[in-house]
Amino acid sequence: MSAARTSTTPLPGIGVRYDLTTRERRRLSVVAHHDGSRTLSAYRGDDPEACALSVRLAGEEAEALVEALKPTHHSPNLLSTTELGLVAERVRLSATSHWNGRLLGDTRMRTETGVSIVAVLRLAEAIPSPGPDFRLVGGDTLIVIGTREGVDAAAVILGRE
Repeated sequence: MSAARTSTTPLPGIGVRYDLTTRERRRLSVVAHHDGSRTLSAYRGDDPEACALSVRLAGEEAEALVEALKPTHHSPNLLSTTELGLVAERVRLSATSHWNGRLLGDTRMRTETGVSIVAVLRLAEAIPSPGPDFRLVGGDTLIVIGTREGVDAAAVILGRE
């Protein structure tokens, strides 16, 4: 059996399509739309050009699917924050957020809650270790790590409209 093959195709005005041909010669594709949503399509085994299933997923749904496909407990190199009394969560910044267009440092997140924002997901890009001068944008997803109480408090602050 041969290994899975992947390819990437830019779709101007739409996003990027990722195609996967499995070892069983089944074709799957994911279109990453500019708005953060994804379209997952599976093609028929007897006709790889005929779509058997197509599902449009909101950004949060796509993230949940990724987590289900790649659970962290299977990787020995990933640190389990729960064993340390910490949690890591995604907090989405709404388009109507008070923080839309403001600097991350303006949130006083670490001072107020003790949490760290370790990355920001923006469309199809990940920005690791954003500094206090990083400008937040509605639709950003912030990766927050800290105590359960701190992360909950951060979600309240970031949810301010």
